[in-house]
Amino acid sequence: MKHVLFISSMMLLAGCGGENSDSNVAAPGSAETAKTKILEKGADVLQNKPPIEALNAYLDGFHFYSGNMQGQMEAHHYCSIVNEDVTQCVIYDGNTSSAKIMGVEYIVSEKLFKTLPSSEKALWHSHVHEVKSGSLIAPGIPVFAEKELMKKLVTTYGKTWHTWHTDLQKELPLGIPQLMMGFTADGQADPGMIAARDKNFGISSADKRADRADIVAPPIDPGADAWQHSPPVQLTDPTGFEHRHPHGAQTNLPAPASSRATTGSEARQ
Repeated sequence: MKHVLFISSMMLLAGCGGENSDSNVAAPGSAETAKTKILEKGADVLQNKPPIEALNAYLDGFHFYSGNMQGQMEAHHYCSIVNEDVTQCVIYDGNTSSAKIMGVEYIVSEKLFKTLPSSEKALWHSHVHEVKSGSLIAPGIPVFAEKELMKKLVTTYGKTWHTWHTDLQKELPLGIPQLMMGFTADGQADPGMIAARDKNFGISSADKRADRADIVAPPIDPGADAWQHSPPVQLTDPTGFEHRHPHGAQTNLPAPASSRATTGSEARQ
């Protein structure tokens, strides 16, 4: 019980360490009028917002489109703990007031993940490499607290859908939701992307990797990270929107041959 309370209390502190990564999207539209600003301020003061206030944990990591590893981006997670086995996160493209909501991620414990049918497991990704590589961070909390949190997260699985594809520099949330995955091995994530994130937060992923070397990596359920051994799951977009990354990511990133096949349109990947 003490361990559970410790982890929970450390996650409550994870809201700090932000406001240093702006959104890369400028949505079209007129500037807020004075009337709108007054209404906004009044709502902020007068309305209760329990679901929003429950978003008390901040995690920063990286995602890529299922079936398209070159479409990768930084993801700022603002999470609330449903219980010891379930966490829900709203994902933004930055951590300032201008940040755009990119999507959502649901995180479940290993215990719950094992109860899922194989068809459902295919939608989820493991967190072992994200934790062990140092690429997943909890900005703003003490190193020892972050490490305790990572000991908990290393055994979990996430299901992530992005609804606004801000990595493509689009002004509006176009197309349909896309299933996202997490990196599972070195050499997959764009090193420039990680270096830029590290510089922004004043941290070193390499140092975090070294500090987390003693975190025990559990066996990964073979049903997770399905893109590695079977055609990756993705929704076919009837609008013809192409989820291709126009810049940034390397063109020689390693990926299993099976990831070239998709359950959707080949042209979209």
